[in-house]
Amino acid sequence: MTSNVNGLATHRSGGKGQNVVVIKAVRDTKLIVAGKTVAVVLAFFVLVCSCAGPPHPRAATAVKRAVTARPVASLPSQAAVIGSAGHYRVGQRQVTFVEPAHVGSAGQYLGSRVLVTGIWYPQAQRSAGSRAATGPFPLIMFAPGFMQCGSPYSDLLRAWASAGYVVAVVNFPRTDCRVGASAYEPDLVNQPADMSYVLSRLLALNAQPHDVFSGLLNRYQIAAAGQSDGGDTVAALAANTCCTDHRLKGVAVLSGAEWPPMPGRYFVNEAPPMMFVQGSADTINPPWTSVQLYRADSTPGRYYLDLFGANHMIPYIGTNPVEQLVARVTLAFFDRYVLGQAGALAAMTRDGNVSGTAALVSGGQLPP
Repeated sequence: MTSNVNGLATHRSGGKGQNVVVIKAVRDTKLIVAGKTVAVVLAFFVLVCSCAGPPHPRAATAVKRAVTARPVASLPSQAAVIGSAGHYRVGQRQVTFVEPAHVGSAGQYLGSRVLVTGIWYPQAQRSAGSRAATGPFPLIMFAPGFMQCGSPYSDLLRAWASAGYVVAVVNFPRTDCRVGASAYEPDLVNQPADMSYVLSRLLALNAQPHDVFSGLLNRYQIAAAGQSDGGDTVAALAANTCCTDHRLKGVAVLSGAEWPPMPGRYFVNEAPPMMFVQGSADTINPPWTSVQLYRADSTPGRYYLDLFGANHMIPYIGTNPVEQLVARVTLAFFDRYVLGQAGALAAMTRDGNVSGTAALVSGGQLPP
């Protein structure tokens, strides 16, 4: 079946239970060659022309560049900047993956699952359209909360993408913003596997030639983040034996918790660096739920960002001061542990400790 999603042709093909989405973008290449022949009678100008050479090789070089240019982005540039908020304009695309029927982590049979995924990506600097900037870029997989999609978090997602991260927002089939009264929260046990599936499909598209995602992602620089039930999802993805994805280099759990029905055990094995962000006035996921995760984590790279007086949603939506603080601190966290920028640790400490607003602790130190 072929459908058009946000101006992209989306193809779904079935075979041996696999569904593949291929999104094609074709760029027309035009070459205009102009020639002019001038009769020259002075010997001096003849000498100059003979030294400079005929114009034909220049035309041939231009054709070669056009033929070998990638359809999505220009050739890699040494001047690319990653980790600096606001450096890039941000584009959006939407793709749909169909996860084949399988047995879930809790042992139940699951039919095929439709995973609508929003992609926020850095745009090319001098492009009037929505062409992606030259990759590869690090990737953040994002899990929204219960009955949410990506839109409420758009300012936070845009802040990460403007710094040179590709952000993939997975809308879960039984708990997203579209399901309404049929929302089924116990399906959360299957969401970590959804995240891993979408990650694998994105990396497969990244490896294919002539695709809008070709070469866009750095497969060795992958992070995850999630809020509320999405935070529960990525906590399990990082640290539960049921569904650990070892491709993650850093994880931000935003007002999340351990999900009791999740099969497996938390923090039995070493987890990637993790940051737990929590509002002290949150009555939906109370602070003790994040503290429980933070204290159970024994890895050196663990952090707890305490937001004084903040509730469950305000730190992650809109452009209020607390949301902007969260955007800065989480970006610095990803810069440090996904990109390996040692200097980002100082930015985390500076931006995460604001008198009367927030405190950042680490290494098992308890929040104030």
